Amino acid sequence: MAKWIDACATDDIDEEDVIRFDHEGRTFAIYRSPDDAFFCTDGLCTHEKVHLSDGLVMQYRIECPKHNGVFDYRTGEAVRAPVCVNLKAYKTKVEDGRVYIEV
Repeated sequence: MAKWIDACATDDIDEEDVIRFDHEGRTFAIYRSPDDAFFCTDGLCTHEKVHLSDGLVMQYRIECPKHNGVFDYRTGEAVRAPVCVNLKAYKTKVEDGRVYIEV
């Protein structure tokens, strides 16, 4: 059964940026888009398992800091090599200035 987890405050993430969130041994990446929406994916690159929160966020994409592979953070889709395995994307919701993710 899915549950909603309080991940962070909306103010914790700047526009077009990403933060790391760890919960119960799992790492997530939470993004704030240019149109002020929030998204969440697994927090480790599927290619080299480095933290995506250290990557570059631009135009709805996250670039891995190690080998420059790119994912669409709205869907988790791998869009530029060397990454070829998609990230898992999670539903998000915002309530009372807090970002929740569904796991």
